[in-house]
Amino acid sequence: MPDKIKKFAMLLGDIAILYFSLYLTLLFRYREIPDAQIWSIHFTPFSLAFVGWILIFYISNLYNLHLAVNTTQVLQLTMKANIIAAALSALFFYINPSITIAPKTNLVIFLLISFVLIVIWRRIFNWLLYSYSPKQNIAVIGYNEQVKELINIFNEKPYLGYNINLIFSDTNIDLKNITISNEIENLKKLIEEKKVSTIILASDLQSSDEMRSVLFSCLPLKVNFVSLPNFYETITGKVPIEAINKMWFLENLNEGNKTFFNFLKRFYDIVLALVVIGLTIIFWLPIALIIKLESKGPVFFKMKRYGKNKTEFSMLKFRTMREDGNTRAMTIHNDPRITRFGNFMRKTRIDELPQAMNILKGEMSFVGPRPERPELADELEKKIPFFNERMLVKPGVTGADQVSGEYHSPTEADTLKKLQYDLFYIKNRSIYLDFSIILKTIATVLGQKGR
Repeated sequence: MPDKIKKFAMLLGDIAILYFSLYLTLLFRYREIPDAQIWSIHFTPFSLAFVGWILIFYISNLYNLHLAVNTTQVLQLTMKANIIAAALSALFFYINPSITIAPKTNLVIFLLISFVLIVIWRRIFNWLLYSYSPKQNIAVIGYNEQVKELINIFNEKPYLGYNINLIFSDTNIDLKNITISNEIENLKKLIEEKKVSTIILASDLQSSDEMRSVLFSCLPLKVNFVSLPNFYETITGKVPIEAINKMWFLENLNEGNKTFFNFLKRFYDIVLALVVIGLTIIFWLPIALIIKLESKGPVFFKMKRYGKNKTEFSMLKFRTMREDGNTRAMTIHNDPRITRFGNFMRKTRIDELPQAMNILKGEMSFVGPRPERPELADELEKKIPFFNERMLVKPGVTGADQVSGEYHSPTEADTLKKLQYDLFYIKNRSIYLDFSIILKTIATVLGQKGR
């Protein structure tokens, strides 16, 4: 079962729980089955509140399948999300004059009932994932580091619903509970015996007419064929740099189809930048005063960065480091140059606020690959394949890598990992993906997980 379907099922369950909780709240509050009048009075305003409720759940990472199986963490996140959503719902009810109800008692009852039911629902959902979620048996043609990584992922996360039970490879490997074969004449028989539903193509079939013929003969078995890069991307949200070539870019980056998206993206970039500046401008002066009082130096820090198509621009940030003795070397973990207030600004991403000006100027977008320093980018370009291709789009204040849950330094090894997320975004960029990344960034800011 694909992750999107699982998340959608979780979402539908949450919506059903919210409305059932409202029904039980009215039943408990008025000591009778809610009639049509009582239900209609509460239905519309609570439905509007539930939209915010679901958004809070999303921002709180409650639709992350990797966290869904962690009962303790889900319990903590659900409690926090419910409290925040209840507070915002109360504010919504009391500042909206068109709503004729002021449900103080109802909200408290609803909060208690919905919290209990959502926790029970999530426990049931986890049990269903483990017990009844159908497993897809997978065969892999070829073996490399990406296949090895996928095997480890499926072993660690059985709830994903995938099971690699057959690998065709000449490599001498010994894997537990996985059949390894290099006998091409028995491949079709093994695929039938193992009840394989998906075959991942991890090796180049151009050099083997016999392999192509055998796999072609498997079409009547209703088996799905998928390339390793595409399957790996679906599971990890990353593009495997080692497994792609120039043809991958020609086949996957359809820039001519992005004209309307680019227009719409520029529109909401301008709108969101104006909103951010409008909402935060009153705090800029206090921030500037604290920066100046804590250490000598300018309030704003201008950094040369590469933008779209390697166009150089000056990126703005609130200064978070001391100027004395600052060699402008790469930031390291627990960097002693970072001031106390600078550390707070980095964790909450406050230091990024001035980049709204870069967005208005068209140099940046809200979502995209983070821009690199020119001297570093020029060096990495020589070492990392396809590094320049991350500059096919405008750089962003936040991006797929920033919400991945991993910290990546500017080192070559970590830059390769960042590039995997950046290429995933460039290939799949859409309004939905932008909105998802923005919401996850909000969760990062609220959790003070920035660095």
